[in-house]
Amino acid sequence: MRCPCISLGLLVALFLFSFMGPLLYTVSPFDLHPETLLLPPSAEHPLGTDRLGRDLLARLMQGGRVSLIIGIGSALIASMLGLIIGITAGFFRGAVDKSFVILVDLFLTFPTFFLLLALVSYVEASVWVLIFVISVTGWMTMARMIRAESFSIGEKPFIKILKIARIPATKIILKYFAPLLAPIFFVSFTFGVGGAILSESALSFLGLGITPPQMSWGSLISEGKEVMEIAWWISFFPGLMIFLVTFSLMQISDYLQSRTNQKEVIGQ
Repeated sequence: MRCPCISLGLLVALFLFSFMGPLLYTVSPFDLHPETLLLPPSAEHPLGTDRLGRDLLARLMQGGRVSLIIGIGSALIASMLGLIIGITAGFFRGAVDKSFVILVDLFLTFPTFFLLLALVSYVEASVWVLIFVISVTGWMTMARMIRAESFSIGEKPFIKILKIARIPATKIILKYFAPLLAPIFFVSFTFGVGGAILSESALSFLGLGITPPQMSWGSLISEGKEVMEIAWWISFFPGLMIFLVTFSLMQISDYLQSRTNQKEVIGQ
């Protein structure tokens, strides 16, 4: 499978747009201009203005910074949780594995998004709260994949020999399990970033995510839903950013997964 160079380039461009763009485009995303309400894209305002006359391009950059931080932070924590819990269950088995199954089944009893809604309804949403909530509700899939692969690795002859030789479990996990599980971790992480951005966007769209004066791509979409018919650009451009990020991440994730599958076939 070809390297997803276009997706990688697009992802880098979106990161530069969100984090470096404000250094070049110095218009404030917060300043109100009553004389420029709901202006369509023009030379003065490349992506138009919103209902309060604020420049949408500047707000898109600011919102992208928040959305990407939440996406990366949530995916990293969820992937690490899944890796640690999955390896522990797959390596030690027995009572530890039974406890893992009970814990995962408990989390999966409720649909993930409704669990998100239940958690954010009791706390005031902020960037760090959303990172914590999304990561806590997103580690199960990663953990189950790691557990299944850990069972397979644990059956390999050299792992059994190391256990018989009473090599410390920590050393076996770090030196042998972790490198073999790294491809699954990176696939889960790239997929998780897109999922976290979509979860934050959905919460913000429902009014349970990022609140003013902070902004994210999801909250920008929510701001434009009431004037969609007369000012399409307010919701269109944040939605386009979310689509481009998630699409690029999915392409990269598919590429990593195909490479991992190729190595497994060659190894057999």
